[in-house]
Amino acid sequence: MTVTVDLQIAFDGETPDAEQFQQWAESALSDVVEDCELSVRLVDEQESADLNSTYRGKAGPTNVLSFPFDSPVPIEPRLLGDLIICVPVVETEAKQQQKAVHHHWAHMVVHGCLHLLGYDHIETKEAEQMEALEVTILQSLKIDDPYGISEQGDSK
Repeated sequence: MTVTVDLQIAFDGETPDAEQFQQWAESALSDVVEDCELSVRLVDEQESADLNSTYRGKAGPTNVLSFPFDSPVPIEPRLLGDLIICVPVVETEAKQQQKAVHHHWAHMVVHGCLHLLGYDHIETKEAEQMEALEVTILQSLKIDDPYGISEQGDSK
């Protein structure tokens, strides 16, 4: 299986490199059996806020938006959809949460990829399933649990 990441940088500033996005996406999509492709667009707060308002009805920028693509006919490679990641929000959240910014970037890519595969976190049971999968994927990348829950279920 081959994962193709189309990285679009619409932000004037420092971001992780294409190889990192590729690694994170491959880790998140390792259970997908067919070749697949996704776009990752790195944006500023204004573009994120505009998209968040238009497609979710929510004000302000957000860390990651996912737009799954559901083709009416089979396409090869499988087009998963688009991730829109707001660079300033990811950097601010990493600082606020006292996480390595590189780790938070990886989490946002993994989280977004899982949304493209149909995972969600609206209902508690769905959230628990999605978060557990995120933790497992991130551990394979040597990144700590982003939710700060130890094996005993206590906050760190």
